[in-house]
Amino acid sequence: MSNLAYDNTAAPEPAGPPAPGPIAHADIRPVPRISIQAFCESQDLAATLEAAAADRRMSRAHVKVHTGGLAAAAEFYQGAATPNLIIVESKLPRDRLDAELDRLSEVCDAGTKVVVIGHVNDVALYRDLVRRGISEYLVAPVDLLRIIKTVGDLYAERSTAPLGRTIAFIGGKGGAGSSTVAHNVAWSIARKFESDVVVADLDLAFGTAGLDFNQDPAQGIAEAVHSPERVDDTFLDRLLARCSDHLSLLAAPATLDRTYDFDEAAFAQVIDVAQAGVPAVVLDLPHSWTGWMKRTLLAADEIVLTVEPDLANLRNAKNLVDLLKQGRKNDAPPRLVINKSGLARRPEIKPDDFASALGLTPLAVIPFDAQLFGTAANNGQMIAEADQKSPVAESFDLIARAVTGRGEVKRQKKSALAPLFARIRGTKSA
Repeated sequence: MSNLAYDNTAAPEPAGPPAPGPIAHADIRPVPRISIQAFCESQDLAATLEAAAADRRMSRAHVKVHTGGLAAAAEFYQGAATPNLIIVESKLPRDRLDAELDRLSEVCDAGTKVVVIGHVNDVALYRDLVRRGISEYLVAPVDLLRIIKTVGDLYAERSTAPLGRTIAFIGGKGGAGSSTVAHNVAWSIARKFESDVVVADLDLAFGTAGLDFNQDPAQGIAEAVHSPERVDDTFLDRLLARCSDHLSLLAAPATLDRTYDFDEAAFAQVIDVAQAGVPAVVLDLPHSWTGWMKRTLLAADEIVLTVEPDLANLRNAKNLVDLLKQGRKNDAPPRLVINKSGLARRPEIKPDDFASALGLTPLAVIPFDAQLFGTAANNGQMIAEADQKSPVAESFDLIARAVTGRGEVKRQKKSALAPLFARIRGTKSA
């Protein structure tokens, strides 16, 4: 058997087909701008591929699903150029599978990758196919996350580290405190985990990140957005303002000398470059609704929705949650943070009732503390800097753990005998 004409970059001695099982969302790489054509023998796989094509991580790829298996693919490419990736389903026995693959190899352009989805879990078959030039062999049934991960891994540069996570913060209403939550959570990620973070203030007209971090850089995110063709690692590094050892800021100009009307993909290049360089990119979104705003929100890895416990926030939050459920069917729901709880003399919706109406569980309920938040804002500090022992600072640490995938912190109740036990331990150690 001769090697196939398409791309052969596989390891010389593959172990076996990927084992089925749950796939973590953090392990799935976004698929780049490639063309994908699939040839399916079953309606179930065709439906799965259509659903995968609609996922946010496949938004840049151009996907077309055809009926028919290997024979249909070989016939189709007799008179058409092959795409970057061909996915073919086959229920053929081993001997006929080899023959049809040989037919396909004769019409494949060099560099085209091929993924075969078969119905036989055979390690010997898998190894033979990969040696012949097949990029991957999956055993049906496969879910859409397995397909997206397979495609993403095929086109990921093996020399680069995994992409960082984008964490979008949005408020249920203007003034809900979403920016304050975003900045404090970013600061917690950098301080607690010593993990690099970039905060991107996307409210170019009225952003407050520069004030909150006590920074006034001459350049920031506006220069990147208005010159997308120049954005790369070096250019972005010049625009970042260093706030601490692990936290950098893409500040908004916060001026009104120009208007900020952008197309849908305006921030995509900036976010991609930032995401490739740091483990976490915090997106501080303004309270507005535009094409680029919707696209940026739907494309984020994690979404944190900050609300105040009143009716207007509930209505807006419900609209956002419904939109996200529709546009992000394969993702977890947004994280809910109820802010400014317990404001004196203000009628409020109880946190449990608010969360129940949205079908969410609050990640944190942050009490209203005018003195603490006002002091921190006026001094250009984070809450933990203004009062390290504040329970509010602990809430931001909890949110930071959750959005970075480090698990949600469970607060342990302290026993009344804890001081006594601590003294006993101190005596023994002495």
